[in-house]
Amino acid sequence: MSDILTRVPPAKGERVQYGAHPLQFAELRFPSGKGPFPLLFVIHGGWWLSAYDLTHIGHFCAKFTSYGIVTCSLEYRRIGDAGGGWPGTFLDVANAIDYFEARLTSDVRVDIKRAAVIGHSAGGHLALWLGGKHRIPKNSVLYTGQNQRLIAAISLAGVTNLPIAWELRLGDDAVGKLIGGSPDQYPERYAEASPLELLPMGLKQVLIHGRADEVVPISQSEGFAQTAKAAGDEASLVSLDGFGHFELIDPESRAWDAVAHSTLAALEDWVR
Repeated sequence: MSDILTRVPPAKGERVQYGAHPLQFAELRFPSGKGPFPLLFVIHGGWWLSAYDLTHIGHFCAKFTSYGIVTCSLEYRRIGDAGGGWPGTFLDVANAIDYFEARLTSDVRVDIKRAAVIGHSAGGHLALWLGGKHRIPKNSVLYTGQNQRLIAAISLAGVTNLPIAWELRLGDDAVGKLIGGSPDQYPERYAEASPLELLPMGLKQVLIHGRADEVVPISQSEGFAQTAKAAGDEASLVSLDGFGHFELIDPESRAWDAVAHSTLAALEDWVR
């Protein structure tokens, strides 16, 4: 089992605010050299709870930056933070990507045409949600305009089906806390927040999941990939035998080569 949650983190990236709230910021890490380099937005997990921040995904970001990838690790308001949960958590990640895409377009180190989003666990949910948010009705509080210029959404052990996750009480009813209640109470919210309901997305989707995951069952990724392909999307599932939940974000784990290969392949035209 990985110790990534307790390991001493790497040096922090360049901190940039994308909003006025103290938690509306990201850490940018740039590779050495002139570029232009692909851009990977990274969204940490932790059941959307304020108890977990972006610190534990620092090693993940630093490793991808060493491969020649610009990483932008997003922080956002979470359950327990003022304005977190519904709808602030969703709006934060959407607005963050809008902000950094605009900011980095003129940066000669960044190839904005090769930008993808990746997330782990609850962050995997948000990454896939970002890929499909353009399908949300315009009268929704979550609607923020057309889709960003992302070429792929990558989910690492992500929560893809919120109603089922609520039924299973994953994360001690974390989904109910995020949405504000049950699917019966808020069917519209679940329809707008669950990635499975936003298919087809029209961009590449990669789902990576350990078969021994006891935190988020692999059925979440299996069902999504099957439905996405049936809807006409380019979706793939990478299932990893013998691995659990946290190995996927640990560069020192035996699962890392598969995670890195699949992620880099999604950033089209990148040559290691």
